[in-house]
Amino acid sequence: MKAPSRSPRPKLAPTMPESAASFGPATHNAWQLQGGTADQRVSFIRKARKPRPLTIADAAPQPVEIDLARTALIVVDMQNDFCHPEGWFAQKGLGTKAARQPIPVLQKLLPAWRQAGGALVWLNWGIRADRANLSPTIHFKGKRTADGVGYAEASPIDHGPSLVQGSWGAQVIDELAIAPGDLTVHKHRLSGFWDNELDSVLRQQGITTLLFAGINTDRCVFSTLQDGAFLGYDCVLLQDACSTPSPAYVTKGVLYIVELLHGFVASAASLMRALPSSSPRSSSSQPKES
Repeated sequence: MKAPSRSPRPKLAPTMPESAASFGPATHNAWQLQGGTADQRVSFIRKARKPRPLTIADAAPQPVEIDLARTALIVVDMQNDFCHPEGWFAQKGLGTKAARQPIPVLQKLLPAWRQAGGALVWLNWGIRADRANLSPTIHFKGKRTADGVGYAEASPIDHGPSLVQGSWGAQVIDELAIAPGDLTVHKHRLSGFWDNELDSVLRQQGITTLLFAGINTDRCVFSTLQDGAFLGYDCVLLQDACSTPSPAYVTKGVLYIVELLHGFVASAASLMRALPSSSPRSSSSQPKES
């Protein structure tokens, strides 16, 4: 039985330049074509964004103040093949309990984050159907036995090739629907920064701070956070919005290393308490960008 297909969802950022005379990925990072036919010129002057500070009080080893205007929430791998009871992992016998643990937290956090005007990036596995850029290590770890089901192969309950971009298994689970203003980046490694466009997308949007949620804490979340820190991003792991089936001591070790070397550990609960109640785009009392 194949799952019904879902219509494509918009993946454009909500801050695209509004004018036909604007050229760039966001209103704060765009050229402007100015003047008439005789005196036309291109302006490189960007619109400055007003800082929107908020404090995550429970962050460790110290509380942190972030700029909402320059922060992205990265949600990692909340996809059917990992979280759905008929997905690739569940059919391997790996279960979905840990993978589904962040769902109720994210169901509360994501609407509040969007309403506050925060950038949201879905970072998902989305491999090539021919697996041409997957190394032998990745091939083996995804299959492990001659009769196992590997990347881009169909499970007994056939929902299509596992984790292939555009397939049912690679889609975000229905409980966490993608909104029109969200961005989606596909990856084919544990780290979302390896051999894809994540770094470029974030930099073009002017993002300097990353908040991490999703699965698995010790695998794709940690790998991406670590690489983000290596690239110079400010990194905060929202531990109650992450999960893993690994033993508890593994998560404890990841949190220790993040606090010690790569950034900060906080909670989605504390972040939600700090968020403003409405977006500057929907409240006339908020100052406009200048």
